[in-house]
Amino acid sequence: MVNRVLEKLIRQKLYKGKAIIILGPRQVGKTTLLEMIGSQAEKPLLVLNCDDTDIRKSLSEPTVNQLVRILGNNKLVLIDEAQRVKNIGLTLKLITDRIKEVQLVVTGSSSLELANIINEPLTGRKLEYQLFPFSVKELCDHSSFIEERRNLETRLVYGSYPDVVMNPGNEQEILKNLASSYLFKDTFVYQDIRKPEFLEQLLEALALQMAGEVSFNELAQLLNTDAHTVQRYIGLLEKAFIIFRIRSFSRNVRNELKRSRKIYFYDNGIRNALIRNYSPLSTRTDQGPLWENYFISERMKYLHYNKIYANRFFWRTTQQQEIDYIEEYNGRITGFEVKWNPSKKVRFPFTFTSNYPDAVCHAVHRDNYQEHLGV
Repeated sequence: MVNRVLEKLIRQKLYKGKAIIILGPRQVGKTTLLEMIGSQAEKPLLVLNCDDTDIRKSLSEPTVNQLVRILGNNKLVLIDEAQRVKNIGLTLKLITDRIKEVQLVVTGSSSLELANIINEPLTGRKLEYQLFPFSVKELCDHSSFIEERRNLETRLVYGSYPDVVMNPGNEQEILKNLASSYLFKDTFVYQDIRKPEFLEQLLEALALQMAGEVSFNELAQLLNTDAHTVQRYIGLLEKAFIIFRIRSFSRNVRNELKRSRKIYFYDNGIRNALIRNYSPLSTRTDQGPLWENYFISERMKYLHYNKIYANRFFWRTTQQQEIDYIEEYNGRITGFEVKWNPSKKVRFPFTFTSNYPDAVCHAVHRDNYQEHLGV
């Protein structure tokens, strides 16, 4: 069992009068995390799995009296797959407001619908966390610093989904199933997707442009549609925790790109499954994008789990000067240039260093990446 960083964070927040919401894509271990939290419960415990039809019905439009009967004397209530329950936000609000001795811990496999239906009812009443595929820190703590460094090239190709990591030798079959069914399930169920084949074409196009600047207009031309449709579907894929975007950093310095964006995948393995390429790293032409995507997605996990609320950007000028990744936190600017080869010299552009003299800049490579990820 790989211990999850979120488990400790959530335990510290129990019985503080807030519902705890855990969001994330399918198959990242949310149910297992609930089981780990429940296994050490000191108070009476109730687990409600909303895959069960009867549980869905009982939670969809209950009265307070009905909820009291359902929850009984239990003080810790774990609700799994909550996005499947109609009006779940109002139900959670009733429990939090009217049955105050109950601590709710709720999981949802996608933010597509769950975030919309819980945000307004639970304003000021919830703490929200996101669970990702395994982080490098979690894997280092499970095995060792050295072992995880040995596995780095495997992570760049196959990613860090729990089922993938725990079943070496079966990575391709597991990723094929993940990419073809689990990840799209919420998108198809909760949104009016009229062109499922278009969604797959868009994802493949984004996978091929990973870590590069993305133009909605160019994608629209490539896919024979309009930019508005491309933007809408990209928004859905973000809410489904498949991709995320980073915008360009600009403080009105001349020639800085101001409205560009780059697309990254939450997991390298899913990206490679979409283009059906599991070739070893040494033979690939996309070594750089894979390494950049891996580091930035791992850095995102590190920030989230450590409650560092940084703004994230990339920086580029019209003269093609660039810095791969930038964070702005509490007025401090930190730049990261991400290179696979540790012997490659990195020079940060004078345009950037002169206009942002207080910025701290790091060259990140395969020999030192772990020190920037909390390991």
